[in-house]
Amino acid sequence: MTRTQKTVFILVAVIALILGLTVNKVLSGKGQGDPTALIDAGIILLPQSRNLPDVTMTDQDGKPVAINDLKGKWSLLFFGYTFCPDICPTTLAQLRQIKSELPKDAVDKLQIVLVSVDPNRDNPKQLKQYLGYFDPQFIGLTPTSIEELQKVANAVSIPFIPADTSKPNYTVDHSGNLAVIAPDGTQRGFIRAPLNNAKLVAQLPVMLNRK
Repeated sequence: MTRTQKTVFILVAVIALILGLTVNKVLSGKGQGDPTALIDAGIILLPQSRNLPDVTMTDQDGKPVAINDLKGKWSLLFFGYTFCPDICPTTLAQLRQIKSELPKDAVDKLQIVLVSVDPNRDNPKQLKQYLGYFDPQFIGLTPTSIEELQKVANAVSIPFIPADTSKPNYTVDHSGNLAVIAPDGTQRGFIRAPLNNAKLVAQLPVMLNRK
């Protein structure tokens, strides 16, 4: 394991610990589903919603998308990249499978968003082709710069380490967690990696019915 990979894993562990300490407070209200089942499925909800920064990215069709304007549906933000050798294709394939098993009313409330941590290579054409292998309805976003990407990643507590783009065939160290964005455009929580398909199929509709 490289030093950068260890750093990412440590950051993820710290985030998980902090969220674990607050999760009972979040889920103690009535009508929120079974707290134990939500946690067991890897769904960790925040005690207070978080605003997203005013950052505009470019989607797979070349159109500008304000990251703080992801509204109207629940969004699952996955920070990855198209040249990723392992975790990204695995996660996107799992999300495709989970989506295919959800009831239609749940699917209608949900959108999957890949936020690229590799703006050097992930242009709109590359994103569109890549996401088409999984689900053409998945959304891909590329930031204008690493600095803008860092603002978003910091705001939603999804760590990544910028790559040394001078190296050939470089890789990017990043978390496999998903950021959960509510229909009002604020972050409500996380879904922990690795994803458990069966448990998420059972519990995502519960989360999607929250206000």
